[in-house]
Amino acid sequence: MKFVHISVHFEYGKAMVEILDSHGVCDYVRYSMIESKDIEGKHFGTQVFPGNASVIQALVKEDVIEELFKELKEFKNKKMSRHHLRAVVFPIEKII
Repeated sequence: MKFVHISVHFEYGKAMVEILDSHGVCDYVRYSMIESKDIEGKHFGTQVFPGNASVIQALVKEDVIEELFKELKEFKNKKMSRHHLRAVVFPIEKII
């Protein structure tokens, strides 16, 4: 089991959940509208810094990671407006 952290602009949060669902990932949390800063700047949901981000954190079986990341990479590379997407995999030491 691995811990996957995905950060993406708010408008793509639902698409990330759909990708996780398509890979059978059923154990995740989604922080749908949060403030962030990425390669495009600040996204604080204000007029000065418009936009928000979503963070999805998931427990993913090891045999699913490669295909999941392949699809996330395809999603990211499909449009230039998605180049901010980040996904990171962390090992899990303990889980209850």
